Formats: sequence, C-alpha cells, structure tokens
Amino acid sequence: MLKAFDATTASRALELAREALQIEADALIALHARLATDESVGKAVSLLLNCKGRVVVSGIGKSGHIGRKIAATLASTGTPALFVHPAEAAHGDLGMVTPDDAFIAISYSGESAELMAILPVVKRMGGTVISMTGKPESSLARLADVHLDVSVAKEACPMNLAPTASTTVTLALGDAIAVALLDLRGFKEEDFARSHPGGALGRRLLTHVRDVMRSGDAIPAITRETALPDALMQITQKGMGMTAVVDADYRPVGVFTDGDLRRMIDKVQDFSKVIIGDVMHANPRTIGPDKLAVDAVAIMEEYRINQMLVVDDDGKLAGALHIHDLTRAKVI
Repeated sequence: MLKAFDATTASRALELAREALQIEADALIALHARLATDESVGKAVSLLLNCKGRVVVSGIGKSGHIGRKIAATLASTGTPALFVHPAEAAHGDLGMVTPDDAFIAISYSGESAELMAILPVVKRMGGTVISMTGKPESSLARLADVHLDVSVAKEACPMNLAPTASTTVTLALGDAIAVALLDLRGFKEEDFARSHPGGALGRRLLTHVRDVMRSGDAIPAITRETALPDALMQITQKGMGMTAVVDADYRPVGVFTDGDLRRMIDKVQDFSKVIIGDVMHANPRTIGPDKLAVDAVAIMEEYRINQMLVVDDDGKLAGALHIHDLTRAKVI
C-alpha cells in the first residue's frame, strides 16, 4: 500500500536526510582528528608506496563495494591495483595474488569469514596485509601488518544497522591514501590522462595536432600569383573556408579566407583581375604538429580565428586545422 507523501512526510524525510548527512560528516571529522595522533596511515602509505607488486583490495558486501572503488581510485592515480572478491579468492582467484603484492582487507566487524579464510594464505606466501576495520581488537586487525581504524560512533541508519557512516569513512580514508600516494609518486595531469584516454581530460592532454589536422591533398594551398577565381576554387574544393598561400619552398606566407572574400565584395569591381598576393593576410598563425590540440584551441580563441596552418620544424606547410576538426575530436 502506497503511503501519501504529504507535507508532514516530506518534512520528516528532509529531517532524516539532514540528520544522516550530519552523522556522516561528524564521522569524517572524528576520523580527521584521530589521524592527528595515529601513525597507521603513514605506515600504510609507506608499505603501498614501496610495494613491488600490485595492491589487491578485498571485502564482501558493502565493504566489497567500497573496496572496488578504492582499487579503482588507486589504479587511476598511479598505484597499480585490483579488486578480488574474497569468496572467489577462496576458490581459485587467490592465484592472482603474488608475494610482492600488498593486500588491503576491508571488514567493519573485522571478523569476515570469507577474508579470514584467505588471509592466512596471503601471509604465508609473504604478502603484506593492511586491514580496514572498525574493531581494533578484531581477528582481522590482529592478523594485519598495519591496521587502519575506520570506526564510527554510530551509523546514519536510524536502526544503527545499515553500513552508512562506516562505509563513508572507509571510502574517504581510501581516497586520502590514494591522494597521498599520487603526490609521493609525482603523479601529474598527463599521467592521469594516460589512464583515462576516453575521458575529456584524456582527449585534451593526449590529442596532438597531427592527430586531427588535415594533411596531403586535403590541405588547401596556392601561391601568391594565383588569381582569385582559382583561389576560390581551392577554398570550395577543400572545404576549410580558407586557403594557405605558400612560397616556392612550400612555406606559408599568408592565408586567404572566405571572410576576406566577403569583405572585398563592395570594394572590388572585377574579381578575375585580383591576385591573391595583393589581398592575403601575411604572417598567418601557425602551430607545430607535435603540439597539443588544446594549444591550437587556445590560439584560435585568443585571436578569434577558425582555421590554423600547421608547419613542420623547417617551417614548411604540413597540415591545416579547422575549428570543426577539433570539435569532432571532442577536444572542445
């Protein structure tokens, strides 16, 4: 039976939501204060930083979901990591763990039967174990080389049962460790982009001009001596709204755009007599093929242009860029 969602119900729901957020915020503040005198995080970071293998994260239930996120965050910020389900590990997946790995075991009670079944094996093979529990005296905490205390005063759940504040604290501590590690590793934006090639940042930091520029026969190019009608034919055929003007060595000396043509309409009586060298824009904006495509975007935006010529190390025309090329590549 559906319950009517009236003003009283809405007010109660909002009150509970705010209370849940406050409980979780208080738990995070308590963790922050606790770390001021707790050396375990520093020890854990040191172990993970010097780990010769990978970081293996494991947990079951809600702890498992948090563990997957921690492993994903570590992996994407410079620390090779993976998640292994403890039940699957007990039936063969433990073969993914090597003596060089560091094993992070997550269980708020610290008594997870699935984890306790595999951790002695991990220890016997020489692996390092870091536990994250809310019970410092638990079996898991005592077994670990380093124990991270993620205890909370109470859960946000009104019955104090559903993992809420405790999972928030565990996830936050995992993020904190990942951030400390990425800083110690000297992890930069470029490194982040390499592990996120499909994301917006990856496209911005990994896409170079040569990846999106037009080259070969697709480049509109003419000489100074070209008559305007022939130049217009080149602009039309290549579909870039402009043409490069090059010298005998194929070095750009100017550019002529369809905008230049529109501005000439009221000034020129006979277009057939116009020579491009007399109406082109000299010293066009250029960029190298190995520059980032985002650098080309910055130049285009600064000078309010839609096209740009690409030149090689010898200053010769190597390609051409249109703002639409960058849009299609999702650089902008």
